[in-house]
Amino acid sequence: MNIHVIVCVFVFLGTLLQFNPARAEDGFPGAEWEHAGPTESGWSETGLAQARAFSDQIRSSAVMIVHHGKLVAEWGDTAKRTELASIRKSLLSALIGIAVSDHLINLDSTLGELGIDDTPPTLTEVEKGATVRQLLEARSGVYHPALYETPGMAKARPPRGSHAPGTFWYYNNWDFNALGTIYEHVASTDIFGAFYRQIARPIGMQDYRPQDGVYFRGKDSIHPAYPIRMSARDLARFALLYLRKGNWAGRQIVPQEWVQESTQAYSRSTFGQGYGYLWWIGFMDGTIAPAVTLPEGSFLAEGAGGQYALIVPMLDLVVVHRVDRDLAIPEPSARDIARLFWLILKAEGYDPGPDASLAAATGDRLKGENLRATLQGKTLSFGAKASAGPLALRLEPDGQLTYLHWNASFGPETGTWKVEDEQLCFLRDRRRCYIPVVSGERIELFDRYGVMQIDGTVLSQ
Repeated sequence: MNIHVIVCVFVFLGTLLQFNPARAEDGFPGAEWEHAGPTESGWSETGLAQARAFSDQIRSSAVMIVHHGKLVAEWGDTAKRTELASIRKSLLSALIGIAVSDHLINLDSTLGELGIDDTPPTLTEVEKGATVRQLLEARSGVYHPALYETPGMAKARPPRGSHAPGTFWYYNNWDFNALGTIYEHVASTDIFGAFYRQIARPIGMQDYRPQDGVYFRGKDSIHPAYPIRMSARDLARFALLYLRKGNWAGRQIVPQEWVQESTQAYSRSTFGQGYGYLWWIGFMDGTIAPAVTLPEGSFLAEGAGGQYALIVPMLDLVVVHRVDRDLAIPEPSARDIARLFWLILKAEGYDPGPDASLAAATGDRLKGENLRATLQGKTLSFGAKASAGPLALRLEPDGQLTYLHWNASFGPETGTWKVEDEQLCFLRDRRRCYIPVVSGERIELFDRYGVMQIDGTVLSQ
C-alpha cells in the first residue's frame, strides 16, 4: 500500500471519528432527544407534577429537564424558535472561546489596540485601555450609551469616567455589543453563521438557522446588538454541551479550558450571583429572602422575560425555561424561577434549601385595618447582607412610601402604599402587591404565586 493511500485512509478514519454520531447511552441526544421515565431515573413523579403545575401558574412557554443526557420531563412548545434575550451573550462567549483557542483573539488586547471606538463623544484614552477580558467580565469601565439597553440599565449606567477599567462590575450592554464587533472583525464572519457552523450543526440542533439572528442598530452606538431566536430543545443541546465541558460525543466543540474559565465567578452582582465571561454563576444567595440552594458549581445563561438555561454539573442536569416574548406574558420574577428550580431539584431528590412558599409560612396573615394598624408608621428593613443593603422602606400613616438606603437602579425612591384586604400594595413605577405573614417583628412578603419575595423586619423607627 503506497503512502498516498495510507494517508487517505487515516484522513477518512479521522473524519469518521470526528463526526461520530451522538448516542444516548453516552450521554448525548441523537437526531431526537431520548426520553427516560421519571421513575426509572429516580425522580419523583409527584414532585415533577408540582413543578409543572407551578410552571403553568407563572405561564412558562416551554420547560425541559435533561438528566444524564436524556429527557426526564418536558412541557410546552419546545420546538418553537423564540427570543433568547441576553442568553445570546453566553452563545457569543462560546464563539469567543473558540477564537481564543485559534489564536484569533488575545484576551489582554486593549480596545485601542483593536481599533475599537464609538460615536461622539468617542472613547477616552483611559477607556481604550480596557481589555477584551474586562469586557467579558462586564468590568470595562466604558459607559458610553449602548444599543438594546432596557430603561433600567440606561438609568443605572455609571457616569463616563467614573470607574477605571477592571475596577467595577456593571452589567453593560456596551461591553457585550462591542464584543460582537470584535469577534466579527477577527473571525471575518458574522455571529449567526459562525454559531451555526461551529456549534449548532456539530451538536445536532434541530431548529436553529443563521437567519434566526438579526442585528439591532441605532444612532447611539456603532456596535449593534445581535438578538437570536432559538427553540428550547436547541438551547438544551447548547447547555448540555457546556455540561459536557465543551465536548460532544468525542468531538471538542468548545475548548474545555474555556468552559472552565468562563464559568468561574470574577464578580458578584447586587443580589449575590457571580458573573464569569458572559455567564452567571450560581443563583440568588438569600440576602433578600430565601430562594433556592443550587449545588456547588452550578451556572446558567439568563435572559430577560424568563429565559434560563441552568447547568448543574454535580447532578449531571440541565434545566431550560422559556417564555415566548411574542406573547403578552408577564415576566416571571427571578424568585419565581428560583421556586421552579427548587421544585425541580426537590423532585430529583436534592435538598434545595428551606421552603420559601406561602404554604410553608408560619405566622399571622393579617387583613384590612389590622394589617394597616400593624404597619403604618413603621419601617420594613430587609437585605442586610446584600451588597447594596440594608434596604428599608418607610410606610407613612398618610399613605406615602419612602425607600431608605436605596439604589436608584431599583426604581423611584418614593411612592404610595395601601392595604387591600389581605394584600400590602406598593405603587411607584408600577403596582406591586404582596401577601404579608407577620410573626413578631418578622414580616415575610409573598407574591401572587405564593413565593417569598422579601424576608424582613418591622421596625418602629
